[in-house]
Amino acid sequence: MVSLQGEHIYLRALEPEDLDFIYQVENDASLWELSDTQTPYSRFLIKQYLENAQQDIFEAKQLRLVICTQNDDAIGLIDVFDFNFKNKRAGIGILIKDQPNRNSGFGSEALRLLIDYCFSVLHLHQVYANISENNEASLGLFENNGFKKIGLKKDWTFNGQKFLNEYILQRIND
Repeated sequence: MVSLQGEHIYLRALEPEDLDFIYQVENDASLWELSDTQTPYSRFLIKQYLENAQQDIFEAKQLRLVICTQNDDAIGLIDVFDFNFKNKRAGIGILIKDQPNRNSGFGSEALRLLIDYCFSVLHLHQVYANISENNEASLGLFENNGFKKIGLKKDWTFNGQKFLNEYILQRIND
């Protein structure tokens, strides 16, 4: 049986009580480059999003989970996106919100839990990630969890000052 419970963290569905946390994450301009966000989100829009988050992954084609410590503190988000049941693949994105929780192993544990869920429960054949060439921490996280670089998209994203290359990484369920 697959568990979304790890040794130090667990993954859970979004709750209405996550409004303030999601609001902080989505409106942190320093993170916008990671998500292609260009404008802030209102509390009203995020509240509507949370109210509609009950759709299952087969309907919504995505799944957002909250990464929580064993003390029930929300420290990040992990997403399955671009879910394609027919071709048995999906993208994965992860964000640990605050610096003290980064490079602590929480992201790696969350990624392992989600990969296991994708392969064992969703029966996916592969998962992938799109990561900026200069995001060494994320590249290391995914590569240390079995992802391989399979391509480089040149001048893929514009950060307001220059174009950045973006790797596509892939992990195939063997």
